[in-house]
Amino acid sequence: MDKRRNTDVIVKTLALEGKRVIDVGCGDGALVRLMARFGAHVLGVECSPRQLAKARASAKVSDEEIVEGVGQALPADDESADAVVFFNSLHHIPISHQAKAMAEAARVLKPGGEVYVSEPLPWGAFFEAVRPIDDETWVRGAALSTVKGAWVHGLEEASEFTYIHPLVLKSFEAFRDKIISANSEREAKFTELDHEMRERFALLAKPAEDGGFAFEQPMRVNLLRKE
Repeated sequence: MDKRRNTDVIVKTLALEGKRVIDVGCGDGALVRLMARFGAHVLGVECSPRQLAKARASAKVSDEEIVEGVGQALPADDESADAVVFFNSLHHIPISHQAKAMAEAARVLKPGGEVYVSEPLPWGAFFEAVRPIDDETWVRGAALSTVKGAWVHGLEEASEFTYIHPLVLKSFEAFRDKIISANSEREAKFTELDHEMRERFALLAKPAEDGGFAFEQPMRVNLLRKE
């Protein structure tokens, strides 16, 4: 697989200039701000209080907005968006609600609008490093099944492709923060398994050229289009 950065891929895949975009599960808002810098009008939707606080604490780039909400009940009007983005977030939606999240994406999209689903593949060094905390093999598989079944909501698959994202973290502490930020329940487990997690990090992370530690994260993108 080719090595490509996640941010480069999304910018190249979606024509962001002037588009109204909903970022579902926007986390700390980094992607919201990036898309805003490329001319998009972005609504970031997040349900984690910790992540919402981080997103709202950052300086605004343009007219982007961060709101509390979930993918299965998007706080947006019918046919109000040009694109809906699930950036490493669809598998975090409960499996029982993932189909509803696709239906919601279809509802808020204008005709011809796109759904961009980016998911980490369940293998590779980073996956193995995180596995004791949360083995996401099953939920990532369920997310892919949801994407493949989204045609029932009027979302036709336009393309699917894979690549390797070079993930670089400054330290073990940055690794820990990245893992627990997506799910607060992981924090206690990380503390319990601290020794094992340090050993895995030391074994699986490689020194990065410019400092820090590098993992190769295989990714898959599915691009869907509303009929």
